[in-house]
Amino acid sequence: MSKSNFDPNATSVINGNYFGFPFLAEESEVVLISIPWDVTTSYGEGTAKGPRAILDASLQLDFYLFGINKPWEIGIGTLPVMEKIVEKNKVNRALAIEIIENLEKGTNLNTEDLRDKISTVNKECAALNLWLHEESNKWLSQNKIVGVVGGEHSTPLGLINALSEKEESFGILQIDAHSDLRRAYQGFDYSHASIMYNALKNNNISQLVQVGIRDICPEEIDYIKNDNRVVLYNDFSLSETLFSERSWLSICDEILLHLPEKVYISFDIDGLSPENCPNTGTPVPGGLSFNQAVTLIKYIAKEKEIIGFDLCEVSPSLINPHTNFDGNVGARLLYLLSSFAYGSHHKEILQ
Repeated sequence: MSKSNFDPNATSVINGNYFGFPFLAEESEVVLISIPWDVTTSYGEGTAKGPRAILDASLQLDFYLFGINKPWEIGIGTLPVMEKIVEKNKVNRALAIEIIENLEKGTNLNTEDLRDKISTVNKECAALNLWLHEESNKWLSQNKIVGVVGGEHSTPLGLINALSEKEESFGILQIDAHSDLRRAYQGFDYSHASIMYNALKNNNISQLVQVGIRDICPEEIDYIKNDNRVVLYNDFSLSETLFSERSWLSICDEILLHLPEKVYISFDIDGLSPENCPNTGTPVPGGLSFNQAVTLIKYIAKEKEIIGFDLCEVSPSLINPHTNFDGNVGARLLYLLSSFAYGSHHKEILQ
């Protein structure tokens, strides 16, 4: 089907693609890779079900977006979920739970059995990173914009590494409740709490701007103090600034000053206030409003080039899976990220 022949007013078709779009990845400008993975989740489970929750909710979106012309004609393609990832997640999640439960009991992990389990989990996480790295390279070499739909926040590392090989220099905007700068967590080298630590091993990432952070450990504060690439906008300081009657738009302008021309957006949904993501794995009071996040994304699209993105930590209710508000919010964010990422390279369609 021609992109111009797609009817954005019709009922979305259940075809396995986000938003029911009929476009193949090969003919799309934006390629979405789903990674249903929550192996290292340390609090609430369920983020492995995030891609499905977003997919289901995406079928009932209306496709007009304020600020961009005809985003449904961009071509947003969906790769099928790899079943081997689903199976490996189940096996390794069980191992991780055993490790975490022993830690919570104060058990010494320095036993052969537990060391072997930790090693197995780390190897499988590394294998996932390598797979995504190779898959991302395939589409980046065709000049596609690639977006990752998690899953826990560890999942996009392979894409970030691939972009680090493609781009001489770029920055990361991270919207998140957590800093994710731990060297490792609970024995897991590729923990959801370590994604930015691992990403910053790439020296051509020139800047990491963290927005909405409100849960952070001393180790991470020390890291920030010792790496001048990291700019922290903690949620408490942001709130105080807004309470003093400074506008959110002026804060967005300031954030933009810290970002280079090329920007990767890493969006952990718990960066939003919890009413937008009540079932996310590690919710924290405070956070950005939905519209604050949308405004920031639009500002970046107008002034910078968005070279890739991820949306992570969406989780449906495990008690009542038919209540899919988390997926509803996630689907809207995914549509916005996909559309404005493309628009950032084609300013003429921005309004």
